[in-house]
Amino acid sequence: MFYSNPADAAIDADALQTLAASYGKRVTALPPVALVIAAYNEEGAVGPVVEALPRTICGQAAEVIVVADGCADATAKEADAAGAIVCDVPVNRGQGAALRLGYRIAREGGAAYIVTTDADGQYNPLEIESLLTPVLEGKADFVTGSRRMGSEETHDPVRRAGVRFFATLVSLLTGQRISDTTFGLRAMRAEVTGAVRLEQPQYQASELLIGVITHGYRVLEVPATIHKRKVGESKKGQNPFYSLHIPGLNNVFYGARFARVVIGTWWRERRRRSLRDVSN
Repeated sequence: MFYSNPADAAIDADALQTLAASYGKRVTALPPVALVIAAYNEEGAVGPVVEALPRTICGQAAEVIVVADGCADATAKEADAAGAIVCDVPVNRGQGAALRLGYRIAREGGAAYIVTTDADGQYNPLEIESLLTPVLEGKADFVTGSRRMGSEETHDPVRRAGVRFFATLVSLLTGQRISDTTFGLRAMRAEVTGAVRLEQPQYQASELLIGVITHGYRVLEVPATIHKRKVGESKKGQNPFYSLHIPGLNNVFYGARFARVVIGTWWRERRRRSLRDVSN
């Protein structure tokens, strides 16, 4: 497992030790499918999300893993009461760091497949089967939902334009057509998350996607739905002016940071492939 920051390695080690002490064999002998959720201050939302997730998918037993990312509310307690395995990390580091830890828990616990979803209830748990099926059938290594192929209830024109822009950018950079780079409902073989370098504390959706494509894994998109958030507010695009709720400003910050991750990941992976070709 790669850590660009030694402090992150120490935080994860402590969190894993506490997790093992709390859940014992339940976390060291996971079923074939691990449903991984990164959650930050999602009290009131995460409980219903966990309860709605299926515990059997395509005939495979599933377990829910929630990584509570330095939450200041009752997110961890609520997720545990709803039946999830909860890794309660005391430091807020970002969704990317939380997912990376969730992937590690799933892999080391023996899960063969990983499905990710969000803690805010915007994704339909009934669509998980359509994402996991191609992976189980050996037709893909990584499957992501796409709101552009499916549907969305949100009507923010700036965000819609951003989805299309980044889909075009990633498609051009990687040479594979992608219609939605930020969809959080995804299914994959667990080993994929260990082979791809993941270091971004935020916006890891694009880092993982670009890494998976450049490593030569088979990627597939399927139609999926994104609903309006019913509880709480989005954490995306938070910035020094976030609390002022200036129209469009949060989208600008989000877009700029997302672009940095996309370009940075693509450049890193391009250099990796060049070095590999030279050594061969």
